Amino acid sequence: MTIEHIPAESRGRADFGWLQSRHSFSFGSYMDPGRMQFGALRVLNDDVVAPGGGFARHPHADMEIISIPTRGALRHGDSMGHTELLPEGDVQVMTAGRGIEHEEHNASRTEDVAFFQIWIRPRTRGLTPRYDQKSFPAASREGRLAIIASPDGRDGSLTMEQDALIARGHFREDTHVAYEPAFEGNGLYLFVVEGKLLAGDKEAGPRDALAITAPGGVVTMDLAAGSDILLLDVPI
Repeated sequence: MTIEHIPAESRGRADFGWLQSRHSFSFGSYMDPGRMQFGALRVLNDDVVAPGGGFARHPHADMEIISIPTRGALRHGDSMGHTELLPEGDVQVMTAGRGIEHEEHNASRTEDVAFFQIWIRPRTRGLTPRYDQKSFPAASREGRLAIIASPDGRDGSLTMEQDALIARGHFREDTHVAYEPAFEGNGLYLFVVEGKLLAGDKEAGPRDALAITAPGGVVTMDLAAGSDILLLDVPI
């Protein structure tokens, strides 16, 4: 098992006034040949959009796009005819497939919205575009890593077109967790939203990540009280 610690301050950054963004992987004007992806995980953007701001309609193809608001709400529209409000606690999954256009705006004129946007490469290109959204109340992820996206909708999660899992957990107390990747050959990208995580001899604090390759079975981790963890279990 190999564990890489990725400090929060090492991420790329963008400041457009209406958008403050931190990039775990190369994106837009941020280019680092050593940070192009983690297996099928291509994008993990940590975005804050100012009141009234947003992303104008733009195209995507051949990507699974997952949005997770952590504060405020997004207003979504797309070329499939969806017009949706995505508040904190909801998760959105889109299969861009053979091509979609979408737009995302802060639904508030007075408060900012913070969200993670994740791109995962699908197992097949040219899929039929698809949209889904579901609420995952905070209580559902207390004290455990609750699955929010998977290839088969397990445990009531949203589905995506890849042998990958996304889970999120909030831990009020110091907690020891054992996790085994869902599919052979997968690695783990552990992103600390808040708090502290220890796996092996590597410790990660707020907005840090641990990238684990060749886990070889169960991975154990110790989570400090107050930790909010995003786990991405993806093909390497």
